[in-house]
Amino acid sequence: MLKHVFRIALLVASWLLITACGNAQKPRFLPPDQRPQLEANSPWPQNSFLVLGYHDVEDNAADQRYLSVRTSALNDQMAWLRDHGYHPVSVQQILDAHNGVRPLPAKAVLLTFDDGYRSFYDRVWPLLQAYKFPALWAPVGSWVDAPPNQKVNFGGLMTERNKFATWDMVRELSRSHLVEIGSHTWNSHYGSQANPQGSQLPAVANRLYDKNTGKYETDEQFTKRIESDVVRITDKITQVTGKAPRAWVWPYGASNGTSLAIAKKHGYQMAFTLQDGLANASDLSSIPRVLISGNPNIREFANTLNQVQEIWPKRVMHIDLDYVYDKNPAQQKRNIDKLIQRVYDMKITHVYLQAFADPTGDGTVRSVYFNNSVLPVREDLFNYMAWQLQTRAGVVVYAWMPVLAVDLEKSIPRVQAWNPKTNRVETSKQHYQRISPWSQQGRQQITQLYQDLARYASFRGVLFHDDAMLTDFEDASPVAMDAYRAAGFNGTISDIRSNPETFQRWTRYKSRYLIDYTRTLTQAVRDIRGPYVKTSRNIYAMPILEPESEAWFAQNLNDFLSTYDWTAPMAMPLMEGVPLNESNAWLDKLVRTIAKDPKALNKTVFELQARDWSKDDNHSEISGAQLAEWMKQLQMSGARHFGYYPDDFINDKPEMSQVRPAFSSFWYPKND
Repeated sequence: MLKHVFRIALLVASWLLITACGNAQKPRFLPPDQRPQLEANSPWPQNSFLVLGYHDVEDNAADQRYLSVRTSALNDQMAWLRDHGYHPVSVQQILDAHNGVRPLPAKAVLLTFDDGYRSFYDRVWPLLQAYKFPALWAPVGSWVDAPPNQKVNFGGLMTERNKFATWDMVRELSRSHLVEIGSHTWNSHYGSQANPQGSQLPAVANRLYDKNTGKYETDEQFTKRIESDVVRITDKITQVTGKAPRAWVWPYGASNGTSLAIAKKHGYQMAFTLQDGLANASDLSSIPRVLISGNPNIREFANTLNQVQEIWPKRVMHIDLDYVYDKNPAQQKRNIDKLIQRVYDMKITHVYLQAFADPTGDGTVRSVYFNNSVLPVREDLFNYMAWQLQTRAGVVVYAWMPVLAVDLEKSIPRVQAWNPKTNRVETSKQHYQRISPWSQQGRQQITQLYQDLARYASFRGVLFHDDAMLTDFEDASPVAMDAYRAAGFNGTISDIRSNPETFQRWTRYKSRYLIDYTRTLTQAVRDIRGPYVKTSRNIYAMPILEPESEAWFAQNLNDFLSTYDWTAPMAMPLMEGVPLNESNAWLDKLVRTIAKDPKALNKTVFELQARDWSKDDNHSEISGAQLAEWMKQLQMSGARHFGYYPDDFINDKPEMSQVRPAFSSFWYPKND
């Protein structure tokens, strides 16, 4: 991202110095009572509901191989729900709310039980009857279908057959108005190789990789495999219960857009993940659940439920895969292990992980780190690294992707700029070399790139690169000019610029066009990877601090806040030409400006700079102490979420011992 931004920094530095530094203010301390408050005492939004995800229930020791809780603990939890104003609801009640028949009660809660254990029949069912609580029971078909005295292969753990229910038990309980029978696949509750490095990913949500052929499943093969599974479990439950199942429960909570479309085709009306947070009846395609594991005591259980609405501080490391990649496999493995250990030790929450290659640092994407049909593959590495970071370091991974700066065929139009001095139109030399967003062929190929990322990698979000920008002299390419005329803008760019009202409309048109384009890319990813995929987009500081500078970037803060799950301002004072001794005041102004919208800070991740691109590479690192000072300033000003770029894990830059006290909400929770 920022290897190339110094060119842009030179462009905006003078603008910022005129507007921001000339009016520098003393950094402000925001008192705690003025900061965003906890949500525990706030009412849930209308038609919201909480889903609890249980598995096995045992009278004695709670075996965590099966994510068990003790029967006594489940009884205590159900009593606590009853006594604290929660209203257990059924699948039918949720569907009624979704369809506008009747709303859900306040603090609605749905109990779900996965896998098809016999304990649901023996232990859970009596408790449901006693409390009159409804529940969803979602068995794995092949496990319940196992013959008597034949062990069940439970993810590689051979398990006694009598640990699982029988179809007779399923049939009996399906007759009760308290029990809804859902599907947990027929035989797709396992992990299988999904990349060249051998990672075992959830089979129902990922295309399998054949190490013998060196190829992934095709779309046709994947669809056939999933549809066969969906049809078999659906038919079996319908045959046993006399009712077609309506609820689909993802193994491991890992969803997939293609698989979801197949499930919907076969009548499923709701799908459950293991994402965090409250669900809402308005959207039943990616229902979050609170996983109940570790046999929590009642205090732990209550704390978990009381905090379900909270938006916890996000701490983000923005990482280049170019630092990881090495032609020498042994060195690359050392790099990978070093990065994973650093992220784990930093105790952060999120990683923005580069999915493209930019080894020369010129900002033009010529190859990527995932299997695709558009660009060369430097190495099929992104999926492996994303999975390693998720499973070994425990972070949420966003795929950092280009929007326009992609090196496609020369025949595809590039963004061009009108030069008022020469009155000529030419490809800009000052900024990223970008594909014109008005080129249908260019858009199709970049969309295909995003679709391939979604097919062949597992990730939780997308970060849209800062290359999605247009200056007040761009885009002047013929394809863009045709689009302007079709939108009602007549004449040349000179003509458009000469009329203030027309110039303002043209600026808004471009900003919205880029927004709509990224919406298209988002939907392309969600259709394949799943509806849970979140979005974040980098925004330059100037359009925030000086809204009229939207004309220089085609970026608008309000557009970003209303479109993306997260807005990621480039909170980089030195890049913007701000003197170091004024940088804290500048950061404070940035936070205060965004905070004018009371809810904006809950959707904003401030990205600090860990390098000064105005200096020679050998002296460009910003110390961990300085970065920590900026982080403290952000928090004193009221910011909740922040991160930095880049992280040089090879050389411990920034120094973890210096930056972690201000960065990690795990080691130093007082900073939050």
